[in-house]
Amino acid sequence: MDGNAVNLVELAPSEAAKVLVEQADEAWLAELQRSLDRRLAHPALDRLLAVWDLSQADAARLFGVTRQAIGKWRAQGPPAGRAGALADLAAATDLLVRHLKRDRIPAVVRRPATRLEGRSLLDLAAAGRTRDLLLACREMFAFGDAHA
Repeated sequence: MDGNAVNLVELAPSEAAKVLVEQADEAWLAELQRSLDRRLAHPALDRLLAVWDLSQADAARLFGVTRQAIGKWRAQGPPAGRAGALADLAAATDLLVRHLKRDRIPAVVRRPATRLEGRSLLDLAAAGRTRDLLLACREMFAFGDAHA
């Protein structure tokens, strides 16, 4: 680096973003965003597998891909097109961990529920309905509504 270069990690995130926007072109910034999304989704996938007690084969069935694809996602990050689904699943996992004993979560995500038309949370995920899954988890733990 030359003497005028800025170490971005020493800046506040908003300031680092400002520097990058001023210095980089849009294509580079778009690729940076995709790369960050993949990297940040990687730990979420590992956490999902651990908390929900899923094997790579289970995850492959859940996402409709091969076991090898899941292995690649775990090593390199999932494709950007899966970021939304993984964000929903990560948020649902956070709710489950916050409100349930961790050893109960695998049974809860597999149990069919009347409110879910006899489907389980895993069934919703496998059907690509991760937003519905997240909303169902939020409803499960909407304790403030219990007194209404």
